[in-house]
Amino acid sequence: LTTAAASEARPPPAPFTMQPASAKWYDRRDYVFIEFCVEDSKDVNVNFEKSKLTFSCLGGRDHFKHLNEIDLFHCIDPNDSKHKRTDRSILCCLRKGESGQSWPRLTKQRAKLNWLSVDFSNWKDWEDDSDEDMSNFDRFSEMMNNMGGDEDVDLPEVDGADDDSQDSDDEKMPYLE
Repeated sequence: LTTAAASEARPPPAPFTMQPASAKWYDRRDYVFIEFCVEDSKDVNVNFEKSKLTFSCLGGRDHFKHLNEIDLFHCIDPNDSKHKRTDRSILCCLRKGESGQSWPRLTKQRAKLNWLSVDFSNWKDWEDDSDEDMSNFDRFSEMMNNMGGDEDVDLPEVDGADDDSQDSDDEKMPYLE
């Protein structure tokens, strides 16, 4: 085939080819967060339903059409769910229908979706958190704040701490050749 004949044999590219946007998700006590990683997005549309999320947009310089439909693991409150667009992504905040219920995965189906991953940089095992752990942290923070130089704190004596004699590390360093 000649070059002209070969180009005629190929079908023309579709004007709006759709593919899912890559996304990361993480779970919190009252919310599930999904970040759709699409730079320079336009015409963003997020539809929250009780057990489904639909996301679509045009992305990038080529205005590639993205469409994601997610059947959610548990129900959400669509009226209290929101999204925010930035230049680099669209973050969706889904209010859980039942607060405190862990989501071991985002989707109802167990199938692995190649465009979806867990956002480990934001993941937190909130189920193991307790008020007691937070009160210990608060007490530790208070103790650290109180260790400033203004208060009389009895520190143990260190041998040679008040000694004004020269230490071996006070000597001049030799020049490098």
